[in-house]
Amino acid sequence: MKALVMHAPGDVRVEGVPDPTRGFREALLRVRRVGLCGSDLNSYRGRNPLVSFPRVPGHEIAATIVELGTEHPAHLQVGMDVTLSPYKNCGQCPACRNGRPNACRDNQTLGVQRDGAIGEYLAVPTDKLFVADLNLDELCLVEPLTVGCHAVARAEVTPEDVVAIFGCGGVGLGAVAASAFRGATTVAMDVDDAKLEIARKAGATHVIHTKRQDAKEALAGLTRGDGPDVVIEAVGLAETFRAAVELVAFTGRVVYIGYAKEPVSYETRLFVQKELNILGARNALPEDFHQVIQMLEQHRFPVEAAISMIAPLDRAPELLRAWSDDPARFTKIMITLDQEMPTRSNR
Repeated sequence: MKALVMHAPGDVRVEGVPDPTRGFREALLRVRRVGLCGSDLNSYRGRNPLVSFPRVPGHEIAATIVELGTEHPAHLQVGMDVTLSPYKNCGQCPACRNGRPNACRDNQTLGVQRDGAIGEYLAVPTDKLFVADLNLDELCLVEPLTVGCHAVARAEVTPEDVVAIFGCGGVGLGAVAASAFRGATTVAMDVDDAKLEIARKAGATHVIHTKRQDAKEALAGLTRGDGPDVVIEAVGLAETFRAAVELVAFTGRVVYIGYAKEPVSYETRLFVQKELNILGARNALPEDFHQVIQMLEQHRFPVEAAISMIAPLDRAPELLRAWSDDPARFTKIMITLDQEMPTRSNR
């Protein structure tokens, strides 16, 4: 079958690879759409410490079941469109034993520690599949939105909270949408007007352009000087890591999704003086998938606005290069494996 293969940083080709073999408790899927995400871009740039080469990337998936074993969950049938959880856990480490397999010590994510989905077919365990009343574009957005949704769940966001979110990329938009879905007053912060506009459509009550506005002053004005109850960091910069602790209210919650690209120095007095809950959020749990599916089924997310382009497999190397050269040019790129291009491509 044809697949996209990263041989080394900057060296990406469409070429033939062996067809997948379906295991006893697995489904064989025909891949329809795969979204490119930040981890794929970092792998292309040689900045992903978790990836080894050669590697087939991709873990944001919409696919159709083409084959099932004789024993499979009753709700699954050949011909169904599905999305899936791309994480594989060991079942033995402390995280798995504590019911949090998303943070498995030996996690293997499709397209990172093992070959991913940007190929014509994929075999996956049936217990990783999710069926939903969604179209292919929506199914392909489920997984990236779950990462932000999981951060919101980690913060235990309620309708009484003011939640400020640094970053309105794919992951940050998931946090914005999930926070709004829970009824919280949601503040989106970014340096890009187009991303802030999408955040508004995703449910942000307020937006702050952090290059034109002072975030501390703006948040103080929205919270009677207290600061937000929750700050979620979805950028991965040292300055936003520090700002999250400085801006959050006393007894607030800070959730970090991104990795800072350098060591971060803190005024640790704030941790104690404010008695903060400082949390990390990694990947997503099944309940996050179910919540995002519910949100999308209720049309609570601006799907069309969030997708920059849908393009065929043979354009994937070119688009990775373009994205690397100009990251601000794209929000979400999807690669279609269908023979016919969707009518909404190359917008």
